[in-house]
Amino acid sequence: LVNGEEIRSCVTPVSAVAGKSVTTLEGLPAWYAKQQKLHRAPALHPVQQAFIDEQAVQCGYCFNGMIIQAAELLSKTPQPTEAQIRTAMNGHLCRCGTYPRVIRAIQRAAEKMKVDGARAEERVGAAETAMNEVAPGAAAEVAR
Repeated sequence: LVNGEEIRSCVTPVSAVAGKSVTTLEGLPAWYAKQQKLHRAPALHPVQQAFIDEQAVQCGYCFNGMIIQAAELLSKTPQPTEAQIRTAMNGHLCRCGTYPRVIRAIQRAAEKMKVDGARAEERVGAAETAMNEVAPGAAAEVAR
């Protein structure tokens, strides 16, 4: 990903990404943590874990590009339809023909990310509530 956008590294010169944010397959967990405002990065991005869970990777020829593309898709379209997934993944060739598993993996990752997002919102809401409860007492202390 370059500035959050999937690019084809095989046809992109290094000079084209100078000064830009580059996220590789290995950096996806940290990229996800930053997006979700997590305190620490998970071991794997939800797409990476879903590809493992759905056994979508066979020979390894395509998986780097597919995972990067799927991560970008879900960052922009959190709950994509199957048609949106197929459109986004168009052009990524899988020699083993695991396309149905890839689609299931992306759908699984979308559900996981939906749950993670809801948990993050709950944490933010709880923190705001705590601050509101603490703030009146703190204001009274300052007034004294």
